[in-house]
Amino acid sequence: MCVAAIAWQADAAWPLVVIANRDEYHDRPTAPLSRWDEPTGILAGRDLRAGGTWLGIGLGTGAAMGDAGRLALVTNLRVEGFPQPDRPSRGGLVTGWLAQGHLADMADMNPCNLLVADRQGTRVVANWPALAETPLAPGVHGLSNGPFSAPWAKSQALAAALATWLGKPTTGVGESDLEPLFAALANRSPLPGPGPDDRHSAVFVADAVYGTRCSTVIAVRADGAGIMVERSFAPDGATTGENRIASAWCG
Repeated sequence: MCVAAIAWQADAAWPLVVIANRDEYHDRPTAPLSRWDEPTGILAGRDLRAGGTWLGIGLGTGAAMGDAGRLALVTNLRVEGFPQPDRPSRGGLVTGWLAQGHLADMADMNPCNLLVADRQGTRVVANWPALAETPLAPGVHGLSNGPFSAPWAKSQALAAALATWLGKPTTGVGESDLEPLFAALANRSPLPGPGPDDRHSAVFVADAVYGTRCSTVIAVRADGAGIMVERSFAPDGATTGENRIASAWCG
């Protein structure tokens, strides 16, 4: 996951909205958004190499339904000398939170930002240069591959687009309601990056080797009903499929 915008308690009708692009090597095997097997209660895509995920919802199952309503996403932090391939996959941080509400030890992970949410609140946890937690105030926030406190231009642009969407009246969570959010995620316009001539500065990274693999929209209404939609892309940027799951955020 390389860029996301999160609206947390920013709108009475939509207490939680997340829009995000996952950027990854196109040859890394991946399964699309689905309901994972019991007893995890996870809705997410899956990294078939390491077994984790980059973004998902945890709904709980059986006795765990009282803990339903978790969300997590992870972005790598761009730090010189990283990532180091011998370190544990950061996708396990997401699945641990979604399935158990557990924050794993991040000290041995490559640098990353981890956003976690449940009915008690939302926060960003970073492990570089030292472990730090930042609670999210109500509002719209951007997150990318830099520190949460110093958002990149692409995350600011995506957050602005989400704020604009929240300011317009909507009647449901149909395809037409979400399409402006997917349009914002599809923006390939170059933006100021963290370095000169950064080819990954756009919200949507069109690159045949390492680029945007999927766009995801999660929208939760005030009554707890929500929808998660994932749109997948080929190395040339063409859309290859879409999966959507409607569910109750609070079980």
